[in-house]
Amino acid sequence: MRSPNTEGPWRVSAGAFTLVELLVVIAIIAILAALLLPATQKAMSRAQTIACINNLNQLEVCSHLYMTDYQDFLPPNQAGGFVSDPNQTNGASSVSNPNSWCPGLAPLDASPDVSVVLGNLYPYNRSPALYHCPADHSTVDGHPDLLRTRSYCMSIGVNCPDSPNSFKKFTDMTNPRPSGVFVLIDTQEEDIWDATFGIFSSDSYWNDYWLDLAADRHNRGAVISFADGHVERWRWQSPKVFVTVWEPAYDTGDRQDLQRLQDCTKPGLD
Repeated sequence: MRSPNTEGPWRVSAGAFTLVELLVVIAIIAILAALLLPATQKAMSRAQTIACINNLNQLEVCSHLYMTDYQDFLPPNQAGGFVSDPNQTNGASSVSNPNSWCPGLAPLDASPDVSVVLGNLYPYNRSPALYHCPADHSTVDGHPDLLRTRSYCMSIGVNCPDSPNSFKKFTDMTNPRPSGVFVLIDTQEEDIWDATFGIFSSDSYWNDYWLDLAADRHNRGAVISFADGHVERWRWQSPKVFVTVWEPAYDTGDRQDLQRLQDCTKPGLD
């Protein structure tokens, strides 16, 4: 005689799921995950942008503290290497003058001790993390598991000894005014080298060329600080794709993006 609870070999116990029910549950979970993933990614991207804005905001505070201590002079911004024109291929050189807001070469510096720690701004906020954008996943050359120390560059129009026309003091900023002079910028990871961001002004012969290239990390944008202390996130009209050093704007949107940045740069930069 069969037990009341065993009516055959295929009987399903009370409360158990059938195979079809399990597949339905898995399908529902997969659909929900697919719906939530874009929102999660968007929230993460937003958090990274906020952190990047905070980094540049604090570095601008450091810059102003430096100016207070040094009679209104802007932090020194020593460039490291140049290509003299698009037809030249001389390699970028190392920074020869350590008296800079941040010496060192971003793709090569395996430790903040050889770069940001030696910079003029570091004593005002001893946090190497401020120099790295959380959305920058580029690594040190030869060290694929080691994130770079620095993601930002300072405009060549700000107290750069290799650019005689650059602003030397905060009070020199009359055209444009401090609120319209960009200082630090999130830089494209394939183009970054020394800590100076090269850019030609709109009145230059080379005004259609990017000397250095802005980053394209924050939802096709970059974070930029200004001399008066405020920070903005700019969205570009065209993607910023690195091809070569000293590259021409490749379409109308890219040219307008370049012009927008040039408008925040001192005239007369060649």
